[in-house]
Amino acid sequence: MKLPPSFYQRNDVVTISRELLGKYIFTSINGEVTGGYIVETESYNGIIDRASHAFGNRMTPRTSVMYGHGGVAYVYLCYGIHEMFNVVTSVEGQPHAILIRAVHPTDGIEVMLYRRKMIEVKRTITSGPGSVAQALGISREINAISLQSDTLWIEDRGLTIPDGQIAAVPRIGVAYAKEDALLPYRFYVKGDTYVSKPNK
Repeated sequence: MKLPPSFYQRNDVVTISRELLGKYIFTSINGEVTGGYIVETESYNGIIDRASHAFGNRMTPRTSVMYGHGGVAYVYLCYGIHEMFNVVTSVEGQPHAILIRAVHPTDGIEVMLYRRKMIEVKRTITSGPGSVAQALGISREINAISLQSDTLWIEDRGLTIPDGQIAAVPRIGVAYAKEDALLPYRFYVKGDTYVSKPNK
């Protein structure tokens, strides 16, 4: 069952980020379904978060999608190379987002291998946000698409990750955010093969 809009349209991006662990993400691109369950996320807490694209209430053509209602995709290009997929959360005017950093693949693995130019499954197939987007066929062409769509969606299939198996640690690559870089806004499933490094 697809997660309802109410799941995303809450005010606590950190809680939602943690709750996304164990949820299944799917795409259907050109009739090919790919997906798996989420094992790593990062929270970005809007205008007060120095690591967020919307810090200081910055609204640009790129970040404008973050200011809409929660439950849509925010896809952007990082370093001119990697597409990055984020889940927009909260309500209109409050630009919260969650970066999906790693997925444990379960469906359409042959298609993922083709997209990732790999001949066999390795942890890197969906480890790290750029790999996730590439493996699932997510690009800026579907930026702002609803997560209620039949192209990109997230489901609850009853998989629960116990608190003891979840790590809450600082985010990766946000040293520019000064003290906000130390916030424990990155969540991952301990011991899962597909979690990106560092994972201790």
